[in-house]
Amino acid sequence: MLPFLFCGMLLAALGSVTWTLPNPEESSFDLAEIRPDLAEKINETHAKVLEIWMELRRLREVDATEMYAICQVQPSASLATDQPRVTGLVLFKQLSPSSRLEAFFDLEGFPAEPNASSRAIHVHQFGDLSQGCESTGPHYNPTSVQHPRHPGDFGNFMVRDGRLWKHRTGLNVSLAGPHSILGRAVVVHAGEDDMGRGGNQASLENGNAGRRLACCVVGSSSSAAWERQVQERKKRRQERECKTT
Repeated sequence: MLPFLFCGMLLAALGSVTWTLPNPEESSFDLAEIRPDLAEKINETHAKVLEIWMELRRLREVDATEMYAICQVQPSASLATDQPRVTGLVLFKQLSPSSRLEAFFDLEGFPAEPNASSRAIHVHQFGDLSQGCESTGPHYNPTSVQHPRHPGDFGNFMVRDGRLWKHRTGLNVSLAGPHSILGRAVVVHAGEDDMGRGGNQASLENGNAGRRLACCVVGSSSSAAWERQVQERKKRRQERECKTT
């Protein structure tokens, strides 16, 4: 491909194809005059090469664009009044459409249980909150695979003192392309994900993760909220280092 493109760009620089005969006493000639059919083919090839080159440049520019998204978690509107009211943010960052996603999960409002507990978080198909989290549909599963291999099967998160804070990288989900999660819902569940090992059909669909406590719709955003979480992460790391020393 690269030699082909190079030849095409060389032809573009020359503008027209002119050959010089080996005998210095003979004058040069214009290929278009001698072989108009060949000159036409070369021009067509040059046009195609130039089109491919421009498309590659466009793809490189798109691929170099960082993307951010935000999801403001609120309690489900259909939730009973005696259930925990979970709120917070889920933030996403993707360096390019071909890179893996990373995310911050910052949630509070869980029951302050004496021991740490795990809660499941998943991406669901619809960004429809008209009936609370119940109207977000099933897990987002564009490739028709079993749980826990859906894009957006984030798994379990440890909750301590009623709060969940976690930074994760390498997530197999995207903010771009045909399987983008923009406009879809993130759902926080009341229970733990059995990761498809529950022995029933529901385990292969949703991990038996239980009631839908809270949810939000993923929307494109600036980097501001993400940068604040980066600072929070640095602060937490410094605090841990101080405790260990």
